[in-house]
Amino acid sequence: MTPPHASGTATAARTRLLDTASAIFYAEGIRHVGVDRVIAEAQVTRATFYRHFPSKEDLVLAHVEQRDQQIRSAVTEAFRTSTDPETLLIMMMAGIAEEICGPGFRGCPFINAAAEYPDPDHPVRQAVQAHRSWFRQTVMNLVVAAGCPDSEHATASLVLLRDGAMAGGDLDDPASVREHLMRMARAIVADGRKAA
Repeated sequence: MTPPHASGTATAARTRLLDTASAIFYAEGIRHVGVDRVIAEAQVTRATFYRHFPSKEDLVLAHVEQRDQQIRSAVTEAFRTSTDPETLLIMMMAGIAEEICGPGFRGCPFINAAAEYPDPDHPVRQAVQAHRSWFRQTVMNLVVAAGCPDSEHATASLVLLRDGAMAGGDLDDPASVREHLMRMARAIVADGRKAA
């Protein structure tokens, strides 16, 4: 797959294409949305599209990587407000809880993309796995820093909780899912503290 833009600088047209595609992909799915639809809604020419994204697959990969970077940036910003690992774990879960209750929520963009790209060797699927590996490692680092003796179990529980909440937030009552997510996250963190 070719880099989305060789110079590394995002032009206004590239940003508009990526933002438009990301909104449509998230709301409606990836596979059945064609390039023509993205071009029309972004109000760019076909030549402009292909100058920035040599194929639809490049656009999809950029969509997944952009979402990953947005989340990493938000977590980095949150980490500037506290150094307490337990507080940061709860802040991460609270961010997920708020996303679930946000307007237009339609599940986890990474799980959604993975469902449409089942081949583990596909670059889109690998980008999804890179995000999940980063998230899991971030949680693990905080769990270890909090002194939890069974860090593997606590990490796996929090990642599973996040995945379940992302699915449940789309399928069930988001406010109820948010409440249970936060109660369970606090319980996992408290259990680790007690065990320590």
